[in-house]
Amino acid sequence: MRFTVAQALVRFLSRQYTERDGARQRLITATWGIFGHGNVAGLGQALVEYGDAGSPFHMPFHQGRNEQAMVHAAVGYARHSRRLSAHAVTTSIGPGATNLVTGAALATINHLPVLLLPGDVFAARPADPVLQQLEVPYAGDMSVNDCLRPVSKFFDRVTRPEALIPAALSAMRVLADPVDTGAVTLALPQDVQAEAWEWPEEFFRERTWQVRRPEVDESALHEAAGLIRTARRPLVVAGGGVRHAGAERALEALAGSTGIPVASTQAGKGSLPYDHPADVGGIGHTGTSTADQLAREADVVIGIGTRYTDFTTASGTLFENPGVRFVNLNISGFDSHKMGAVSLVGDALRGITGLTGLLHERVPEPYETEYTRAKGEWESLVTRAYTAPAPEGRPTQAQVLGALDELADHRDVLVNAAGSLPGDLHKLWRTRASDQYHVEYGYSCMGYEIPAAIGVKLAEPGREVWALVGDGTYLMMPTELVTAVQEGIAIKVVILQNHGYASIGGLSESVGAEGFATGYRYRAGDGSYTGDPLPVDLAANAASLGMRVLRAKTVRELREALREARAADVPTCVYAETESPDTVSGVPSAQAWWDVPVAETASRKAAVEARRTYEERVRARRRHL
Repeated sequence: MRFTVAQALVRFLSRQYTERDGARQRLITATWGIFGHGNVAGLGQALVEYGDAGSPFHMPFHQGRNEQAMVHAAVGYARHSRRLSAHAVTTSIGPGATNLVTGAALATINHLPVLLLPGDVFAARPADPVLQQLEVPYAGDMSVNDCLRPVSKFFDRVTRPEALIPAALSAMRVLADPVDTGAVTLALPQDVQAEAWEWPEEFFRERTWQVRRPEVDESALHEAAGLIRTARRPLVVAGGGVRHAGAERALEALAGSTGIPVASTQAGKGSLPYDHPADVGGIGHTGTSTADQLAREADVVIGIGTRYTDFTTASGTLFENPGVRFVNLNISGFDSHKMGAVSLVGDALRGITGLTGLLHERVPEPYETEYTRAKGEWESLVTRAYTAPAPEGRPTQAQVLGALDELADHRDVLVNAAGSLPGDLHKLWRTRASDQYHVEYGYSCMGYEIPAAIGVKLAEPGREVWALVGDGTYLMMPTELVTAVQEGIAIKVVILQNHGYASIGGLSESVGAEGFATGYRYRAGDGSYTGDPLPVDLAANAASLGMRVLRAKTVRELREALREARAADVPTCVYAETESPDTVSGVPSAQAWWDVPVAETASRKAAVEARRTYEERVRARRRHL
């Protein structure tokens, strides 16, 4: 069977499947691509070769506009496919390949599978250097694609046709591994892509990669259950691993039978619906006062599928109880051993079910009464933040979320990643379905939202998918709006114009940097960026890219525009200029600290005062050993 390397790779990818709990699905369901000289004659030709939907080796294709954005779209797809299906992304060598790095880092940090297929320089070196070749005097085999090594879970360069066989098999193994999955890179020299070889027929047979659910060690489960039974104030911290494992119902059963409250990280929000009696909301720097106070007093913390990032632990200051102990259930041994915990290494669904079978008593009634009351008080704050007293006034950011909250049901998906929105969403959003809340906060990458929303919509065409973006993140990467228009992918984009980087602006003020260069404003007479807001019209920009755009100047108009957008069957943008948080704010401030170092010496008063506060807060930090 004689095919080019690129043709063989596409044929191979079309025959790969994953299976979990008896459900089988294709592993690589589509390829994104932007073509240049490094991949057009190889993978470009192969994708044409197998573009016919009637072919047994059919590979669907999506045309992207930005290489980083293509990876974001693939990541959004993988997350809503529960990591059981993924997309491939192909680019040319050179800028196209290096543009993949940010997306690869995001995928790997969030443990989400994506297959990267960048072109590479000639393996045969017919001319040296060739166009876009990085010359490294001490390493003749290095190219710009080596930038992808530290952000990939697996990397290989296929310098001979026959080397594709072990490389491709290893790539699939990693993509389907719930512990090691992330970005997988196969760098493909452009001459090798187009080279033909006689392939063994066995290479193209259907393969099913089993996504197994490793059981937790029985003795470790009994040790953990024994510790939890001693607790008077236990708390579950639900991370993204709950959702990846499809363990939401098991967690609901655990919380229902024991009364243990459940707080959630950004990745874990939605593990329980917001109105479940045991759900106490987000935890950490962007969390609720309910969850954070419970964390401060907890005597046993049960982490499930969480990495314990600094936002979750409030930079090591949140879990204040002197005798606090940790139980960690994680499919990764690396993460399960954090915080000096009783380590439960295994699948979240299996582990939660095992713990539930060993825990037969409910938490003390006063404890349950306490967090139920606190949860109700927090919900009152959310309602207050969501409510607009003047429907004809300009909305705050929280009131935008409130208007969307009135409209949304379990079918709606919210996609966000950066700015001040993740904090407001983690505190305020009332999650109705386990996969409704899609906030990428492992890398918090500006520009993620629009392409990721496309990926989510491709994974679940029947859902209403909202990309929530501020003006800063919109300007980073609006290009995939063209893709949504071209493909008729009816995402809904909400652009909030607040004239700058609201989140970093607030942080800058708090650390003594005085909001320097965080607003989108003209220069003032003294040279500072404190003049009038820039006359940027992002609604006109979105319209110029083919989007249907609805402008909303007031709360009333916003509600109407959101309703109209939700009903639309074409890509639609709602544009709203929000009230400055400095002027009107209904969002409760941070309920826990976050360590951002402050200048140790400074002459300006703001920095001196910020350093004094910093030194007070940092003293509360502890290491849990």
